[in-house]
Amino acid sequence: MDNIHNITIIGSTGSIGTQTLEVADNCKNIRVWGLSSNSNIELLEKQIRKYRPKVACVVSNEKAKELRLKTADTDTVILSGTEGLCDVACVKEADTTLTAVVGISGLIPTINAIKNKKNIALANKETLVCAGHIITELCKEYNVKLIPIDSEHSAIFQSMQGFRKEDVKRILLTASGGPFFGMKKDQLENIKAEDALKHPNWNMGAKVTIDSSTLVNKGLEVIEAKWLFGVDTKNIKVLIHRQSIIHSMVEYKDNGVIAQLGYPDMKLPIQYAIEYPQRLPMKGNEIDFTKYNTLTFDEPDMQTFHALALAYKAAEEGGSMAAVFNGADEAAVELFMDGKIKYLEISDVIEKAMYNIKNIKEPTVDEIIQTDKAAREYVYNEQLRK
Repeated sequence: MDNIHNITIIGSTGSIGTQTLEVADNCKNIRVWGLSSNSNIELLEKQIRKYRPKVACVVSNEKAKELRLKTADTDTVILSGTEGLCDVACVKEADTTLTAVVGISGLIPTINAIKNKKNIALANKETLVCAGHIITELCKEYNVKLIPIDSEHSAIFQSMQGFRKEDVKRILLTASGGPFFGMKKDQLENIKAEDALKHPNWNMGAKVTIDSSTLVNKGLEVIEAKWLFGVDTKNIKVLIHRQSIIHSMVEYKDNGVIAQLGYPDMKLPIQYAIEYPQRLPMKGNEIDFTKYNTLTFDEPDMQTFHALALAYKAAEEGGSMAAVFNGADEAAVELFMDGKIKYLEISDVIEKAMYNIKNIKEPTVDEIIQTDKAAREYVYNEQLRK
């Protein structure tokens, strides 16, 4: 019997969370001890009844009260709020905390999990984007593994196994290009949310899908890669790879390139992060290479998709600027999906926020959270000033 992996999932009702539970169904050595959701108590109740976790959390106090009544016949303890998320992240029996929430809400639970010596399977890229200098040092201090789940970062992680970090020349970070690849600004003037949500290759949550279309998501991944792998952003190159078969590559000093290929399915990086360093069998995601006669690579258009250039700028400035970039984007995407700003205004308001909000060189956790709040408020107020 393989070793038992005891996990807890922050964000179990989202895209990554539900796919993690599908992986757990197929890997009989994974035991789920904790689950959480922002507000989807209908799905969370089903998960509680199936997996019988020790604890579960709903962010909303009112929703948590409702869920307690619905699950009163189970032994699962229902918690709420940020404190409840931290308790789920740190549940005693778990050895790995999988963070799958979207946004900065994953930061405090991740920090608490690290301090409780839980290995981190990271799908919440914003944690590293906003607080990479804090998270990486805490992982060293508490001797905790930090294993990425994003398909690109998992590919880089896999491509670095058995090689020395100091021999890395460049990281080649691939991007699908989203639904608007090849378009220019005049063609994007009247894009609606439903257009941006039509990703050509991946099935992801709404916010990540919008970010993929603007290349914000790739910008966040550039910053995340900087912290995960200790590589300067000038040595991280984004390549548009429309087929989404090569998930990323690592170029070494001798110009040899190691790539990780796979069907565009998040279950492989999820399973790899939980089972690392083992590789267990998986069904249903085999590649038929005869269907991919051509693999193409293009330069990203950083004039049309200006947000990617802004992400590089945020990474280079350091400090709290990446938190400004991230917070402004979260607010802008929310406004875009509500029909309150245009598609092209997403990158415009991010740039304005970066210009107007002070950069703190060595921000504390509290300062990062305040910066995130300030960036959001700036974007909301900018929309009101129109």
